[in-house]
Amino acid sequence: MKQWDEEWTLPTQGRRFYEITDPLRTWLQGIGARHGWLLMFLPHTSASLALQENADSDVQADILDFLARLVADDDPTYRHRNEGPDDMSAHIRTLLGTQSLQIPVRSGHLLLGTWQGVYLLEHRERQQQRRMLISFLGEGEG
Repeated sequence: MKQWDEEWTLPTQGRRFYEITDPLRTWLQGIGARHGWLLMFLPHTSASLALQENADSDVQADILDFLARLVADDDPTYRHRNEGPDDMSAHIRTLLGTQSLQIPVRSGHLLLGTWQGVYLLEHRERQQQRRMLISFLGEGEG
């Protein structure tokens, strides 16, 4: 068993879903991944990772609308406001998601469901530079 690691910088342009499925597939192909696990970690407290529908963008829009209703920006009861009206709400939204994912890889392919994609979900309104650590642990050609 071997391990391949890389750190990516992912620029975001504000609150929305950013699909990263194809870049992950390209990376796995580039390292010759065969059988094992793709591990991802996002070391941020105002963004998350998600496995979500990638066939209908209305799903993403509905999720963003739901989160906006559930966790309002600029709630007057928030104490933490260091970086603007979307600061504390972004932290709460991240708490509802996850910062790590594990996806099985078989014969060099991500074992995703028919309509699943891998996403970085930005919870801040303004652009950010997000770091993501990725690892493949398993068998490879290299």
